[in-house]
Amino acid sequence: MKIALAADHGAYELKESIKKHLEQQGIDFEDFGCMSKESVDYPRFAYAAAKAVADKFCDLGVICCTTGLGVSMAANKVKGIRAAVCTNEMLAEMTRRHNDANVICMGQNVVNAELANKLVDIFVSTPFEGGRHQRRVDLLSDIEEGKNIAP
Repeated sequence: MKIALAADHGAYELKESIKKHLEQQGIDFEDFGCMSKESVDYPRFAYAAAKAVADKFCDLGVICCTTGLGVSMAANKVKGIRAAVCTNEMLAEMTRRHNDANVICMGQNVVNAELANKLVDIFVSTPFEGGRHQRRVDLLSDIEEGKNIAP
């Protein structure tokens, strides 16, 4: 298991906390930045981590900003990425179990470091259920390919 990790300046501290947690858990990761609290443009860092997941360099991604919203929008522009903002344990579990999300997004002003680490643990350990959910994930891919899936 290898995690793509990234954040902008608004979540630099949260990313660093998650990085320490991953190290303690023995989970391999690649840090795509940012590397300080100096102001940066979040789409660049979200893209780098999401692209690493899409290209199968990393298995899953953890991307943070102040709210988690901006980085999720940026990550979801990368083909093959299903990024979800998670603020509680149920969301972290269900987005993996039912949506086969491959990137979790969190906000430093929304979740504290303890909760973020717990959400990461849930996200990386929860399997996708498949079954009827696979059909729905396939429909997401169809949308990505520009197919009309309207009923």
